[in-house]
Amino acid sequence: MDEAITPAGAAGGGDLAPDQDGPPLSSYRAEDWITFVFFWLLAVVVFAQFFTRYVLNDSLAWTEEIARYLLICVAFVGAATAVRKSSHIHVEFFYLYFGRRLGFALSTAVDVMRIAFLGVCVWLTWKVTEIMQTQKMVVIDWPLSIVYAVVLLGFVVMTWRAAVVARDNWNAGSSVLTRVHEEGRHQ
Repeated sequence: MDEAITPAGAAGGGDLAPDQDGPPLSSYRAEDWITFVFFWLLAVVVFAQFFTRYVLNDSLAWTEEIARYLLICVAFVGAATAVRKSSHIHVEFFYLYFGRRLGFALSTAVDVMRIAFLGVCVWLTWKVTEIMQTQKMVVIDWPLSIVYAVVLLGFVVMTWRAAVVARDNWNAGSSVLTRVHEEGRHQ
């Protein structure tokens, strides 16, 4: 029998269905797709930089600057995905030893501080974006505020996703941090 299908009645079975190598496309959100586009634009620009510099021996002047800006875009918009999935680095050690109530209280405080921090970042990035409207990119005559607007978008989405994660943690009565001991992650 082909390994790509699951027989009816088998674990997770039912009708014959192909195995999935990853999550379904419907599980991806807007920030995932935007990051995907920025990443591939970055790959094309870096390849153009490599090709023109080492193959043609005459590099394009704009590729280094645009690659740097695209990397910034990938980092800040992609960080929204990490916030949504709660996959940023956490200090989990102490949660192994905290009781459930103290762990949840501290986890809730972490959620509130994260939202507040990201909210301040939104405000500061908005201010910088306004200031940068008069600044031009070095090689291309575009306003530098374009890059800062993408960073602002990243912070806005991170703040929104952090608020949704905090709400979900509150409703569930636990979070990634409080489940450390239950899930068997030991330091």
